[in-house]
Amino acid sequence: MTPTSKSLKRRPSRLKTVAIAIARYTLGILAGIGALLLRDFLRPLLGEHNPYHTVWLAVVFSAWYCGIGPAIITVIIGAVGVWYWFLPPVHSFTVKDPAEISGLIGFLIFSAIVIAFGESTRRSIGRREQAEQELRDAQEELEQRVRERTSALEQRTAEVVEKATLLDLANDAIFIKTKTKTGTSGGIITYWNQGAERLYGFTAREALGRDPAHLLSTTYPIPLEQIEQNEVWEGELKHSTRDGRRIVVASRWTTLRSKAGNPIGWMEINTDITDRKRAERAARSLSVRILTLQDDEHRRIARALHDSLGQYLAALKMQLGLLASPGANREQLISDASDIVDRCLAETRTVSHLLHPPLLDEAGLGSAARWFIEGFAERSGIPVNLDITPGLRRMPAEIEIALFRALQEALTNVHRHASTPKVDIHLTLDPSQIRMQIQDYGQGIPPETLRHLETGVGKTGIGLAGMRERVRELGGSLTIHSNNQGTLLTIALPLPANSESGPTEASIDQNQVPAA
Repeated sequence: MTPTSKSLKRRPSRLKTVAIAIARYTLGILAGIGALLLRDFLRPLLGEHNPYHTVWLAVVFSAWYCGIGPAIITVIIGAVGVWYWFLPPVHSFTVKDPAEISGLIGFLIFSAIVIAFGESTRRSIGRREQAEQELRDAQEELEQRVRERTSALEQRTAEVVEKATLLDLANDAIFIKTKTKTGTSGGIITYWNQGAERLYGFTAREALGRDPAHLLSTTYPIPLEQIEQNEVWEGELKHSTRDGRRIVVASRWTTLRSKAGNPIGWMEINTDITDRKRAERAARSLSVRILTLQDDEHRRIARALHDSLGQYLAALKMQLGLLASPGANREQLISDASDIVDRCLAETRTVSHLLHPPLLDEAGLGSAARWFIEGFAERSGIPVNLDITPGLRRMPAEIEIALFRALQEALTNVHRHASTPKVDIHLTLDPSQIRMQIQDYGQGIPPETLRHLETGVGKTGIGLAGMRERVRELGGSLTIHSNNQGTLLTIALPLPANSESGPTEASIDQNQVPAA
């Protein structure tokens, strides 16, 4: 479409917009005047009190159908008309009774609310209609492009047959299948480019004269007869290569016709999309896994809240219920209730800190790790030795969060499964990476379970799966070594170049932090 045609198309649209705006403001003015006339007509029925009945209807009408500008005009006309014709002393703009002024102010306030709600609704509807129109325009444009592309392909079919040698330059597998004299579905290969040789492994000599359906063990999504009835067809096919691999290709078929218009064969252009399909399946699997991780995390948090805060709140409710009992020791009950509230606050802070400790943002990984390890040692009774590189500097937030979550999950697993007398944790930093090692001296991981953990096959546990995904996303590595003398978990994460000059954590003054 040329710029001249676009400007000509916009000109009527602008005139139409102006005409619609004039019509909307006219409707708003008429609605206000009509409401006043209707109220005057209904004066014998409605009396002199509350003269805003019909004006409300006009305001709602203008706000819904005409827009914010016309609705404001309607409100102004209605307010001025009611003030002049209906509020005593009538036919006068003098100051009215304070009660009438309050009523008018209330009318203006609620009119503003009605106008705001109506405008919001109109804009929402307008955005939806605009989106639908854009979708229709995009669909029409896409269909036009498809028609143009189809027409171009049909025009070039004859040239492709005559200049087949040029097709060898293509990376896609291209071959031409010619109909057999029997007229049945299928055909024989009469052209086989070098891209087909690279993809399938069959040379042109091996492929020419063969039926591609049998040569490639093709699996069609619909019957072959239906595909051959189309001038142009696109879809996905499954083929077998010479070495027996099954691959998925995006296949595009074009019917070749003689000068008389009779179909004589088909040209197939196939692109290998096996890796893309595999990646799509992996992405879908990862999405499901992430949702599972989230659900399990939510379930764990909910269980923790129920077992801790839920019990405290139940006890608090019982204490408050006893306050209403005659002869109750109110001071003792209030003191007990206050103690329960303090426990609730402490438990809430504990849960909040476990979900995301403030020290991680304020002081860095070293301080947050020391805080968590001290609490873990106190709760579990397992001594933990923490060894941190002196002068540990601050790192990017995503790296500190990943290491802290890994530390949480690893110590949780140690407490649940390891039966270890102690735990050693080493946090070392060099210019290119940070490494965290967690060593326990428990019973180790069974070989079958360890193999599943290393390969990612089978049920590896939700916590470890989330830990592995975090590390992989940051370009790091996670390894597990285990035997009957204990388990060593090692996580290494690369550091960005601009993190070398970061500030050090002032709170890290010791190399070892024994916690017990």
